[in-house]
Amino acid sequence: MTAAVALLGRMRTGEATSGPVVTSLAPMEHESPEVGRRVDGGRPVDVAERGLGDGASRGAATERGLGDGASRGAATERGLGDGASPVDVAERGLGHGALLGDVAELGDGASPGDEGSAGRGGVIRLAVGSAPAGGAEGGGASALSGAGTADGAAVGSALLASSGVWPSGGEDAAVEAGRDGSAGVTGSVGPRARGQAPTITVDVREAAAAFRDERYFQIDGEVVVGWAPLSGDYRTAGGGWVRLHCNFDHHREAVLRALELPSDAGKEDVINACAGRTAPDIEQAVTDAGGCAAAMRSRAEWHEHPQGRAVAELPLIAFSRLDHQNSQPPAAHSGANSPAPATHRTDAGSSGGGAAGRLRGRPLEGIRVLDLSRVISGPVATRAMASFGADVLRVGAAHLPEVPGLVVSTAFGKRSCELDLRTREGAAAFRELVAGADVIVQAYRPGALDRLGFGPADLAAIRPGIVCVDISAYGHRGPWAGRRGFDSLVQMAAGIAHEGGDGTRPVPLPAQLLDHATGWFAALGAVAGLIRREREGGSWHVQACFARTALWLDELGRIAGGEIGEPDMSDLLDEMDSQFGRLTYVRAPGVIDGVRPYWSSPPPRRGEHPPRW
Repeated sequence: MTAAVALLGRMRTGEATSGPVVTSLAPMEHESPEVGRRVDGGRPVDVAERGLGDGASRGAATERGLGDGASRGAATERGLGDGASPVDVAERGLGHGALLGDVAELGDGASPGDEGSAGRGGVIRLAVGSAPAGGAEGGGASALSGAGTADGAAVGSALLASSGVWPSGGEDAAVEAGRDGSAGVTGSVGPRARGQAPTITVDVREAAAAFRDERYFQIDGEVVVGWAPLSGDYRTAGGGWVRLHCNFDHHREAVLRALELPSDAGKEDVINACAGRTAPDIEQAVTDAGGCAAAMRSRAEWHEHPQGRAVAELPLIAFSRLDHQNSQPPAAHSGANSPAPATHRTDAGSSGGGAAGRLRGRPLEGIRVLDLSRVISGPVATRAMASFGADVLRVGAAHLPEVPGLVVSTAFGKRSCELDLRTREGAAAFRELVAGADVIVQAYRPGALDRLGFGPADLAAIRPGIVCVDISAYGHRGPWAGRRGFDSLVQMAAGIAHEGGDGTRPVPLPAQLLDHATGWFAALGAVAGLIRREREGGSWHVQACFARTALWLDELGRIAGGEIGEPDMSDLLDEMDSQFGRLTYVRAPGVIDGVRPYWSSPPPRRGEHPPRW
C-alpha cells in the first residue's frame, strides 16, 4: 500500500509515471533460522518465494520460477513470466488486462545460510516489469494478489503491476533485502522524470505492531477492554465448539433469543444452553435471529463447505469498473476543512520525528474519503489513508452501536459526522458528501447500502469517478454472501481456530489478522483505484473479505519455530493529547524518502463535525 501511495503521489504531482516499484523484506530480529521455512508440503520450502527471505538459499523458490538462474519468464505457469496472457492465473489473482512482467533471479549475491544463526537471509532480487497501457479492457474484472508482508506494502509493487495499474513504458527494477541488520521492507518507485526515485521502507516490527495496535492502545495509561461478557467460545453437544459475538447489544439479544434465554441471562446460562445443542444448530439459529455466530470447522470441512468453495473462486482483492467510464478525476480539493494539526512528541522516536520527519505535501492530500465502517478493517483502511494526508470523514449514525475503544483507536486523523441515511434529510446530505468524495469505504453487510439507494452503481451515478471499496466477512458470492461476520468468527468457520487448538479446542491467531490484513488490502485497492482513475478515468469497485484473506493466509504455508514470546514494542509507540485523555498508540508504519506518514489530529468525538467537506 505504501508503494501504491508513492506512485499515486508522483502521478498527482505530474512526475513521470513510468517504471515499476522495488520492494524487499528482511526478517524481525527475534526470528530463528527455522522461522520462515514452510513445513506444510513435505520437504521444507524456503519462503523466499513469498519474499520472506529468512535464511533462504539461492534457488529455493525454483518452483515459483524465481530460482537461481531462472530465465526471464520462467514462471509463466504462475502468470508471472514474460508474455503471460492478459487474463492471468485466478489463484494468484493477477487480473484482467495485466502483465506482471519479467521475473529475474532470486538470491543474487547471497551466500546460502549467510548469518543463518541470526535468521537473516541474503539479498533477494525480483525484477518486475511494467504492465501495458490500458490496463483492464472495458468493464472486465481484475484482481490484486500477493503474499509475504504484514501490511501489504512489500507486495504493493507486484500487486499494482499485476492489476494493470502501472502505466506503459519504464524499466525493470530490482528488489533487494540487505544483510545490514535492518529489519524492514524497502523499495523505490521507478526512475523519476525529476530527481531520484523515492525509497519506500516498512519495518517488519512496525507492521507486526500495527496488526496488534488495539492491544497497545491506551487512554491515560489504561488499556481499553474490547470484548463484551457474553462474547466467546462455547463447547457444544457432540464435542463441538461455537463462537458467539455479543459486542453489540442487538447481537447479544439475538443470541439470547436463539438460545431461548431471558434478556438478563449470564455467562453460565449461555454455557448450559450451548452444551445441549450442536454447533451448526446454534450457528444457524443465531444467524436466523439476526445475530453473529460461527461453528468451529477444520480446514478440510471449510474447503468442502459451499461458502468455502465460493470464496476459493474469488480474487484476493476484486477489482471491477463501474459505469461512467469517461469520467475524469476532479480538480484538487482545497483541503480547507482538513483536521488541524495535533500535539506530537518531538523527540526522534515520535511518529512525526519533528518537522523534518513528516511528509510535506503528503501523497494523498486533497483526496476525500468517506468512511462508513465501525470496527477494525474499514477504519484501519481509512486510518492508513489519513496517515498519508487523505481528508477522511467518518459517517456514523446515532442509532448504530459502536465499540467505544475501537472507534477511538482507529479514528486518528479523521473527522466524524452522523447521518441517518433512512431519512430524506440524511440521504440528501449524504448525496452531497458523495458528490465531493473520491473514495467511499464501507463495511456494512452486503446489500445494506444498496437497499438505501447507495450501492456502487448508485454512488457512481452521483459521483462519476468514485472508487467504492466494500469489505465483507464472507465475500459477495455464495450462500453466506449476506451473512454478518467478524474476524474471530471467520477464524472459527475457516479452520484457523481449529488448527490453532489441534482440533480439540479453538485457539485463534495472536492478532485480529483478518481484520487488519483486509483493511490494508482495502486501502491498497482504494489507492489502486485512484491510480486507475488518474490513468483511465472511470469509476471503480473494489471488494475484499475476511474469508478470502483467510484463504490467502492459509496458502502462505506454515512455519516451524516454536513459541515466540511477547515482544517489546515500546519503541514503536507514540503519544498524543486528545479530548479523551492522553493517548498511547502504535505509530503509522512505513517511510517514503525517509519521512513518515503521520496523523495530523487526534480521534474526534462521535458526531463532532458537520456533514460537509
